[in-house]
Amino acid sequence: MRLPMAMSASPHEEAQLIAAAQSGDLEAFNELIRRYQDRLYHIAYRIMGDHDSAADAMQEALIAAFRGIRKFRGGSFRAWLTRIVTNACYDELRRRRRRPQSSLEALFVVDQSPEAEMILPPVEGPEFYAERQELADLLHRAIQCLPEDQRAVLVLSDIEGYSYEEIAEILQVPVGTVKSRLSRARMRVRDFLLAHRELLPGRLRPS
Repeated sequence: MRLPMAMSASPHEEAQLIAAAQSGDLEAFNELIRRYQDRLYHIAYRIMGDHDSAADAMQEALIAAFRGIRKFRGGSFRAWLTRIVTNACYDELRRRRRRPQSSLEALFVVDQSPEAEMILPPVEGPEFYAERQELADLLHRAIQCLPEDQRAVLVLSDIEGYSYEEIAEILQVPVGTVKSRLSRARMRVRDFLLAHRELLPGRLRPS
């Protein structure tokens, strides 16, 4: 389930905001960010695995975006921002490796993303909601066990819905690399779920 995005501007309005931001207009830059911040944060959270690290990566990304917006030369502004956020996540993960955590707690983070806190629709009973939460928690753990490059591709493709071409632009790799990383990521997630099949909701558990 995707997060709702802020109301988007028309291409002309967005181009005007970008031009103003490139001239140093901080309010114009903030307005651009407001239109994409929910989705950008969702990507950072899925890559980083916890809210504090995602917030740190987002802060670094937004500083980098404001400093570098004069270099933006057209194309998809959303993809440009997503690339900066993804790179900031990579940088934060590298810093995390230099400061290894003393526990495995990060592998067992309960999903506290906004969609997990949404009110149940009337047609969904408590049992199905509990099963959906169990599956979301297990998938979250599976994603966090992926290598960084595979994790980013899986999040951008299967959670955020970017096309292969858009992901290739964001990550600055060939489309073939995107496809191979995504294939390996999906296989790893499948293997993780099979290895932890006892944690899957009953009706989703393979026999």
